[in-house]
Amino acid sequence: MATTSPETAWAVYTLAALAVLVVGILGIVLHKNRRFREGDVFKASRLTRGNRIFPTQVAITPASVIQYKAQWLGRQEQSIHTSHVASVTIDTGLLFSDVIFETSGGSEPIVCHGHRKGDAVRMKELIERYQAEQARGPGVATAPAPAGATRVCPFCAETIKAQARVCRYCGREQASA
Repeated sequence: MATTSPETAWAVYTLAALAVLVVGILGIVLHKNRRFREGDVFKASRLTRGNRIFPTQVAITPASVIQYKAQWLGRQEQSIHTSHVASVTIDTGLLFSDVIFETSGGSEPIVCHGHRKGDAVRMKELIERYQAEQARGPGVATAPAPAGATRVCPFCAETIKAQARVCRYCGREQASA
């Protein structure tokens, strides 16, 4: 009967422990990289800065824009209500785009690095569509406003379009004119 030396046994146990550790770390990374919600979720490329282990995900919903970044312990989320998105800037590089969601609500903008160009354009289109739907309201037929017709928002005193149902500056619903 062959016996193993203590050095050989130690090496085998060390390799087994190392294999268990690697499998555990891979399991955590795979678990944290799953889609964080249903719907329109855009994931940044792992080939870009800040996205190597845990890529940034951006969800665009009719109610809000949510940036989700998994971390080793916990997660980081930032959201802006769709009516408070003042502008969407797409900075396109050679392969990937940076997307910046500016807010009219006074909070920090959401900045996302490393999205595909098509995903960046799709994000902007979704936000514009959801903002237009919110402005129209449910089941309301909109008549085109005369060119240049404006009024003053009674809540924040900013000049807005005459047909606006929600103020783009303060986000409050406007009385029908």
